[in-house]
Amino acid sequence: MKKVTGFKQRKDCTDGSLDTANELNKFFNRFNSGTNPASSSPVPSQSDIPSSSDPTCSCHMPALLSSNAIMDSSGSINLSSTKSGDAAAPFTSPSHLSVSRSQVKRQLERLNRNKAAGPDGVIPRVLKACAEQLYGILQHLFNLSLAQEKVPVLWKTSCLVPVPKKTRPSVSDDYRPVALTSHIMKVLERLLLVHLNKQTRTYQDQLQFAYRHGAGVEDAIIQLLQQTHCHLDKAGSTVRVMFFDFSSAFNTIQPDVLCQKLQKTQVGASTITWIKDYLTNRPQFVRLKNCTSNQAISNIGAPQGTVLSPFPFTLYTSDFQYKSETCHLQKYSDDSAVVGCIRDGQEAEFRELVERFVAWCGNNYLTLNVNKTKEMILDFRRNRVESNTVSIMGEEVEVVEEYKYLGVHLDNRLDYRERTVKPFTRRDTADCTS
Repeated sequence: MKKVTGFKQRKDCTDGSLDTANELNKFFNRFNSGTNPASSSPVPSQSDIPSSSDPTCSCHMPALLSSNAIMDSSGSINLSSTKSGDAAAPFTSPSHLSVSRSQVKRQLERLNRNKAAGPDGVIPRVLKACAEQLYGILQHLFNLSLAQEKVPVLWKTSCLVPVPKKTRPSVSDDYRPVALTSHIMKVLERLLLVHLNKQTRTYQDQLQFAYRHGAGVEDAIIQLLQQTHCHLDKAGSTVRVMFFDFSSAFNTIQPDVLCQKLQKTQVGASTITWIKDYLTNRPQFVRLKNCTSNQAISNIGAPQGTVLSPFPFTLYTSDFQYKSETCHLQKYSDDSAVVGCIRDGQEAEFRELVERFVAWCGNNYLTLNVNKTKEMILDFRRNRVESNTVSIMGEEVEVVEEYKYLGVHLDNRLDYRERTVKPFTRRDTADCTS
């Protein structure tokens, strides 16, 4: 099959040196101001992390799982002894979120046992097999974290593994990071995500089709095509679609701005403080072949490879919504498109919406890539009138005859006979956020 299809295995051209690992770590953390990628902070080596195939891996369970672990004011775990009755005492108040033992146990039993271990060295196979013994201890630690509004540093540490985007990558931009994070933290994130979705449901953008239950890429494509076809059936009608491209949108989220937006929702103040601690002071390092880079601290963006990372982004962009009879803004993750239905050359609403969205992006520290932002004009009239181009930040947006939107090839005649349709995959989402 590889010979018939012409499949070629991607070759990793990196030399696996410490300098290359540090360079990649600096590049992945380039949106942070004031970070120090060359920090001498110790990073666990590959030999220190137990293999998922090691049958003795359960003996490496970190001290974080001890029922006597108490979190200090810095967010780290203090293993000082406590009274036997303290472990079962509640650490939450009515103003804090809390999780139950049954919820923790259910999430432990749902873990994928084949996933790789995170920087803490805990593999999901052990957590799943020992769910009966661990769910009480983890529930205690989770409620401690939520009550004290702190996330243990090890739980929010990321190990980044560079994966080449092209066949023969040559520069840092040709790699995308695959993040390995703590599976214990992922269990807590899944539990917290249930609460956050309920509290913010009325504030979420209904035209954001990513990361929503019951919505997907098909809905986003149908939304665009349905309104386009209906409008083009009318005489003298045209449709202008602006496809926006962001530069690493997930990596440019500002935690302070996100917290200000969360304050307008029903999310409690303690939970917002916990989310800010979760997004700031996040250590990360790059593992390249047999070496690991020095540690860098990230304070901007949503951490990749985590369960909660899509939630901050959708809430971060949910305050800009627009939908009228002739124009609307729809989103799929960071793939945003403004659709304008034009009658008799009246383009004022479309242009104003584009200008407002560009200004909003600037005010919220989201960087638009104007060179990759494209516009497509659909006009089936016999006597077509040339439309004036749209300018963004002083640059004219290129008008294209075809565009690949969420894996579907669209052209300005809506003719699919010579086009192929490729399903939108999870890898495509990772490319958007890297």
